[in-house]
Amino acid sequence: MSENWIPEMLYEEGEDGESSAIPFIMVPPGEEMPKLLYVFESRDTQQFEPGAEGEEIPIIEWDLHQYADMVVLKDGLDLETYDAVRECLGLEPLNVAVEKGIKITNTVRENLV
Repeated sequence: MSENWIPEMLYEEGEDGESSAIPFIMVPPGEEMPKLLYVFESRDTQQFEPGAEGEEIPIIEWDLHQYADMVVLKDGLDLETYDAVRECLGLEPLNVAVEKGIKITNTVRENLV
């Protein structure tokens, strides 16, 4: 990833004006999807501090979060460790998730016929 490109999270807007719940990142030619994203969480504390001219300025808390690409983790970890990571994230072990995914896919295919 070049130092000039900064990934930007976007949300697709439907015809009804509602935004999709899953963001996307447009990756330009010659760039790669980041393996790790850093995202600041900001929260209004509902508290204020005086500004330079005595005005009230809201106090905002900032916490830095890191989000890793699960494909990178899957490729770089043994299955036991990868499943432990999935469990920490509230996901089922990979073999269980794959089995459920196959059943869902088969059900969809049956309903299309």
